[in-house]
Amino acid sequence: MSKIKIWHNTRCTKSRQGLCYLEDKKIDVEIFEYLKETIDPKELAGIIKNSDHPLDDFIRKNEAEYKSLGLADKNLTVEEFADIAAKHPKLLQRPIIIKNNKAVIARPTEKIAELLG
Repeated sequence: MSKIKIWHNTRCTKSRQGLCYLEDKKIDVEIFEYLKETIDPKELAGIIKNSDHPLDDFIRKNEAEYKSLGLADKNLTVEEFADIAAKHPKLLQRPIIIKNNKAVIARPTEKIAELLG
């Protein structure tokens, strides 16, 4: 099986549940703590484009940064959001699970099964 990557936030219950789901299935997981590590906007844009999710699913609209940056009034492209999320990673929905260039937002956790096949 290909290595699975999780964009993980250790403080997020859903993200911890996603990681536990993968570990319980004995899946080799690469953990990317996107709040602590540098986000590559091009990589993030590719992840979003290779998912079956619309851009809006990747945006945490209840975060203070969403309001302070005035994002509600903007019709962002994937690339524009990726650039913003690289600077404001709290705006990124989590966890994101990636396998073979396909991605899902594991909310609920059962969405991971769709990716694993």
